[in-house]
Amino acid sequence: MTSDRTAPARRFYIKTYGCQMNLRDSDSAAALLIEHGWTPADGEADADLVILNTCSVRDQAERKAVGKLGFLGKLKRERPWMIFGIMGCMAQNRGAELLKSIRHLDFVIGTGQIHRIPEVVDEVEENRVKRACLEHGSATDHGIDAHRFDGAESPHSAFVSIMRGCSRYCSYCIVPFVRGPEISRPMDSILAECRMLAEHGVPEIFLLGQNVSAYGLDNTAPPPDDAPSPFACLLRAIAEIDGVRRIRFTSPHPAYFTQALIDAFTQTEKVCKYVHLPLQSGSNRILKLMNRPYDTAKYLSIADRMKERCPEMSFSTDVIVGFPTETEADFQATRELMDRVGFDNAYIFKYSPRSGTRSAQTMPDDVPQEVKEERNQILLADLERRAGDANRKLIGRTFELLVEGPSKRNAARWSGRTDTFKQAVFTPDPENPVESGDFVRVKIVRATPTTLYGKLVADEA
Repeated sequence: MTSDRTAPARRFYIKTYGCQMNLRDSDSAAALLIEHGWTPADGEADADLVILNTCSVRDQAERKAVGKLGFLGKLKRERPWMIFGIMGCMAQNRGAELLKSIRHLDFVIGTGQIHRIPEVVDEVEENRVKRACLEHGSATDHGIDAHRFDGAESPHSAFVSIMRGCSRYCSYCIVPFVRGPEISRPMDSILAECRMLAEHGVPEIFLLGQNVSAYGLDNTAPPPDDAPSPFACLLRAIAEIDGVRRIRFTSPHPAYFTQALIDAFTQTEKVCKYVHLPLQSGSNRILKLMNRPYDTAKYLSIADRMKERCPEMSFSTDVIVGFPTETEADFQATRELMDRVGFDNAYIFKYSPRSGTRSAQTMPDDVPQEVKEERNQILLADLERRAGDANRKLIGRTFELLVEGPSKRNAARWSGRTDTFKQAVFTPDPENPVESGDFVRVKIVRATPTTLYGKLVADEA
């Protein structure tokens, strides 16, 4: 580095946009940098290296990252030794273009090249050259299993990437283009990572992938309902690891929910009874335009079988309103199906074209913005009503919580999650203090659509 830098420490800061996959990738990048002698900084102003882990799924996320890059140019003028890089989906999609157009941007790392970050940073630092690494990697590349245990992150839960990429090519989605085709990690590698986490005292494993239910079936068509499920085998194998008490995952694809997976999900005690099952639309016509390989009957069959085997099952979903040519009848079909399943959580998005996707290239964005907004608000109101009704039914019941830490709104209270992923807040006992990662029993005394409130109950054991 140049002589202008007076501090000897090599400090890095990673700002993450987007999904859990990006959070996991940021953690891997941080662990790799720490292994190579870098120290985490509290913010970009205190860092010598700043990396933005970017998202391309929504236009707003791209705009935020580009705006942040522009703001960071001021830091470069004040501290010319600083190194700036971007990683993630926007880097994969627009990295070469941004590297040319943004003068203070030093490198771009694609979604499959995270393991090369220390190497690239060293080269930029030593030679002051711009670098682009945008090749698609493999699911066995070093770094996918890197974790840091420095106390900076809560130890109660850890993300584990089990596959990379997606081969479904939904007409609205850019993920296959920026994450590449599906590549599953070997099961032995995943189990070794889970055992390591359990040995570090991590009780909850959170499995990640763009299409986790297709684990082990890379780039194949959805299987018949009676087909075996490699993902089901993985869930059962992780459940055998001592120290693992809870298993979660996201995001599955409904078309890969075979009976074998439903059985593993509902019968394996450590697998949490909560599923995020993306719907996108309740209209079969719209589902076909979206290139979603299931219909509403298939979707309802999955939900009904899971509720039949596990009445406590909690469901969340993704929905897009205002998809090209969506009519009022299509929207009402979505609304009715959401009520039918009984979602008490949902991520509802207003459609916007993403450059490079089939819907953007071949379909008119013909639903007025005000109609999209109106439909979005209707579904949000429905969601609040359903969630409120569901949570009020839990008053008087006792649940085991995995403690996450102090409540963000009131530090005197602590919060945790039930097995069904509902957030619950409680007041700790001063004589028996709790820590993140503990399991406690809480009786629910009050409920809102988003939060349960309870009091600690004595451990019956």
